[in-house]
Amino acid sequence: MDDFITILLFMLPALLFIILLRKPKGKAKLPPSPPGLPIIGHFHLLGPLPHRAFHNISQRYGPLLRLTFGSKSCILVSSPHIARLCLKTNDACFLNHPSKTNLDYVTYDRSDIFMAPYGPFWKFMRKLFITQLLSPTTLHHHSPVRAQELKLFLHGLLKRGGLGEEVNVGDEVSMLTYNIVTTMAFRKRCSDVKSEGSQVVQVVKELIELSGKFNLADMGWLFKKLDLQGYRKVVTSVRSKYDVIIERIIREHEESRKDMQKEHAAERDLLDILLDIYEDPNSEIRLTRENIKAFFLNIFGAGTDTSSLTVTWAMAELMNHPDIMAKARREIDSVVGRERLVEESDIAKLPYVESIVKETFRLHPTGTIISRQATQECEVNGYVIPEKMSVIVNVWSIGRDAQYWEHPLEFRPERFMNEEGESEMSLKAQNFELLVFGAGRRMCPGVSLATKVVPTTLAAMIQCFEWKLAHGGEVDMEEKPGLGLPRANPLLSIPVPRPLPFLNLFT
Repeated sequence: MDDFITILLFMLPALLFIILLRKPKGKAKLPPSPPGLPIIGHFHLLGPLPHRAFHNISQRYGPLLRLTFGSKSCILVSSPHIARLCLKTNDACFLNHPSKTNLDYVTYDRSDIFMAPYGPFWKFMRKLFITQLLSPTTLHHHSPVRAQELKLFLHGLLKRGGLGEEVNVGDEVSMLTYNIVTTMAFRKRCSDVKSEGSQVVQVVKELIELSGKFNLADMGWLFKKLDLQGYRKVVTSVRSKYDVIIERIIREHEESRKDMQKEHAAERDLLDILLDIYEDPNSEIRLTRENIKAFFLNIFGAGTDTSSLTVTWAMAELMNHPDIMAKARREIDSVVGRERLVEESDIAKLPYVESIVKETFRLHPTGTIISRQATQECEVNGYVIPEKMSVIVNVWSIGRDAQYWEHPLEFRPERFMNEEGESEMSLKAQNFELLVFGAGRRMCPGVSLATKVVPTTLAAMIQCFEWKLAHGGEVDMEEKPGLGLPRANPLLSIPVPRPLPFLNLFT
């Protein structure tokens, strides 16, 4: 922040000259804007945690605001009602993601599904995700992979818990989710330290971190081409490392496919599906190598850290609320019993566990902010949103809106339970009070995978272990800057095995 202010002061004369030359805007009724400063606009109102800063701004000035950062303006949305108007009522007006310098380069100049502009390619990739890559059939095909990885994960916890060792819950769950995704993607476990799967994960983590960094170039003006923070060189270097590793994996697959017999077709992974389309001359859209590489960055970014962080936040809340943990365990013991491990197919019969997941998503959404860009001028709540204006929907703030949630800062899974004992409110965007995976045509296509991995992993951890804090007290709930709402401090706990007969099978 200090470096940023120094640079601004140095460039102040030139920036003032540019402002004076800019033509005044028309008389369109734009959303109200809080008082700002010359040059930097509202940048001084931000802090290390933008979602919290945006929340404080909206609490003071209202749920629909216009903010300015450098030469760029955006619309801040902080209520379910206005989020619905933007992402559902006017969905056709907000079909693109705004450009972000680091992320654009990481995704091979928007060659992926997340950042790709709305159009034929995006529609094709969206259809590919839903009908093939993450279809019910594909997910069912890989269910043994997820079940096996869950057992290996529990085996590691059982071994260390039996010795009374403290574990870093976040690291353990993160390794589980990465193992699931790398095995589904190209049949390589990332926990095998020397494997290509492990190499991919290390580089992907760097790329995801770089994607979430604030880059001065995104403020426009003279910053756009100067690269004052040196990110261009760093991102180029890290993406080059990723490119070498993923290209080697693709070539290995291409060679093995030449010898693949029909009887081994059941071993096909997500890369095989993509290569089928890549090699098909009659495909509706011809995929490039960059499309395939960018796709895997999408599935790693959306399918690993988001799931592991949600499970970790849920466990932190449960350790601070042992009564809720005990209630969930009683439900699992009642429905699943004590003779076998909980499975994905059991989750629909565990409404309290489902409600714990929903309450975790409400208080600790791993997608704190949804960003869109207006593809055309439109009207929202009586105000004009100009074409190409960015819209920021603060999901974190919506989950704490006292007009929609009773006692919004308290962890209460019961708020999702109805009188029939069912868990209400879908996670698939019918309810804008709980915008976990976005909404509209740009809704996250990975919801089907996440809603299998997260509750099943959490239920298994509750079922198999009593969780003991080595130093007593409560778990802190502090956040730190980063993509996906990471915890400021690791969640450390001792997994004490419960006396369940089937746990002997994991030793």
